[in-house]
Amino acid sequence: MADKLSSILFVCGRNAVRSPMARSLTEHLYPGRFYTASAGVNPGERDPFVDAVLAEMGLSLGNHRPKSFDDLDDLNFDLAVTLSPEAHHRTLELTRTHAIDVEYWPTLDPTLATGSRDQILAAYREVRDRLAARIRERLQPQADLQ
Repeated sequence: MADKLSSILFVCGRNAVRSPMARSLTEHLYPGRFYTASAGVNPGERDPFVDAVLAEMGLSLGNHRPKSFDDLDDLNFDLAVTLSPEAHHRTLELTRTHAIDVEYWPTLDPTLATGSRDQILAAYREVRDRLAARIRERLQPQADLQ
């Protein structure tokens, strides 16, 4: 890995839940320290539960619209963080000739949660909070170098 991490790509299956959430959290926790982007293997539809659990922290996805790898200008990132098995395999395939580190952070898909609205929101909050903890754990040492 590069001594100084400056750019991070977050990748999940549809770029609708986990990867945009991770990007938003990173930008909130480390404003201006890292260039971030997110993508999905195949773009999905924006998920209102993501907006709801981020709003609880005063965050927003802004005008985010789910996108795929094809929508990215390039893959010139220092680190790609993959959040689903499908995203991990596709990212490894696409970056095999690039100087990019790829890390797999297995993350549950909260869209699979069932039950009441409160139970579903709880699943999204759990993903949000676990991503925030993992981001802090991984990026704080890099942020301290800057």
